[in-house]
Amino acid sequence: MSPVVAPDPRWAARYAETAARVVAALAPVPIRLHHIGSTAVPGIMAKPIIDMLGVVACLAAIDAAAARLMAIGFEAMGEYGDPGRRYFRLHADDGVRSHHLHIFATGSPAIARHFVFRDYLIAHPGVAAEYSALKAALPAAGYQDAKSPFVEATLRDAQAWARDEV
Repeated sequence: MSPVVAPDPRWAARYAETAARVVAALAPVPIRLHHIGSTAVPGIMAKPIIDMLGVVACLAAIDAAAARLMAIGFEAMGEYGDPGRRYFRLHADDGVRSHHLHIFATGSPAIARHFVFRDYLIAHPGVAAEYSALKAALPAAGYQDAKSPFVEATLRDAQAWARDEV
């Protein structure tokens, strides 16, 4: 069975609500938050987990403030296999994961990678529909690995598109 669900118009509101809580919890540490991932692309199937990307001047400030994110329910996962990232996850009251928060320092190449993939899918509805159909056809077991070739190929196309757009 696929781990994705039909698009939910509430995803944007769930992002905005949680983003406001994160900003308030981290104050006075300035953070710019962005909605990324499939729930940020209108009309496509997605795991019902809101992906958020935060950009800060310095990761040390996030390390020092991690307890404040934990106080509002986030679980601190450290880099979690991605050097230069601080990763947090949030679970709903029923224990189901609801949000991922990826935080990077300004200038991290990972930031542009996330934005260009999202923006490319939004600008290319046919590619987004193809991605959505692929995800819907994949079983939960091995889902990430199975979609990786499509994601990597699309990311290369997205990066070329972004260079052409500049």
